[in-house]
Amino acid sequence: MKKIILSFVTIASFTFYALFLRGSQSLSYQSPTNTEEKNSYPTPVVTPPKTRGLYQDGTFVGNSADAYYGYIQVEAVIKNGELADVIFLDYPQDRPTSVRINNLAMPILKREAIKSQNANVATVSGATDSSIAFRESLAAALSKAKI
Repeated sequence: MKKIILSFVTIASFTFYALFLRGSQSLSYQSPTNTEEKNSYPTPVVTPPKTRGLYQDGTFVGNSADAYYGYIQVEAVIKNGELADVIFLDYPQDRPTSVRINNLAMPILKREAIKSQNANVATVSGATDSSIAFRESLAAALSKAKI
């Protein structure tokens, strides 16, 4: 019995939140198209809010950050208020090991930053120094882009 009451309270809470507290969303209904459907209840359609994004559009260059065997510097490309691309301007590439490590780590770091829309990305295994330097440079670039 407690589980049923708890489930009902949880559903009621989410419904209240969705309908009343999320003021930026609009709720509308689709009207039935044929006579058979006219006897059923209308289907709710939720329109998501239009967000502008966290950043101002443009390109923003981060500081050069020490990655032990060289430096990493990135440029953040912001489109429609969101991080759209990360361009590596500099990275350790004078040693074959550095080239191999960074060629594996850079696409992962870039993808995760775009996915998370910030510089707080996980460290790539085997590329700890490059990951830390990437986060530092991207954080500096994104701080310049903040609205």
